[in-house]
Amino acid sequence: MYNGSVGKIKTPKQMEKHLKGISNHYRIAILLLIDKNKNITLDGIINNLKANGKTIGEHTRRLHNAGLINKNYYGNYVQHSLSPYGRKFVAFLKSFQNTSLNT
Repeated sequence: MYNGSVGKIKTPKQMEKHLKGISNHYRIAILLLIDKNKNITLDGIINNLKANGKTIGEHTRRLHNAGLINKNYYGNYVQHSLSPYGRKFVAFLKSFQNTSLNT
């Protein structure tokens, strides 16, 4: 199967990988934060979310493994940006965040 704008249509198993990638409130917060702060470092994420460094490091690792964020290494720093799939998920999260059951 092929979808001209994206490529091959994802299988349910492939979609599961991305959905599991966002299945935590910290991961959702990280995605939304990276969207607002392009190339934010791990320290920037930790400070913004006021969370434990090991916890945030693990969540960014999982988001990266799910293909939702990119990590760019610069010496002792790692900058985070959204991948193309990450941008799609952020768009979904924002639209979902702004809906109510009455719509």
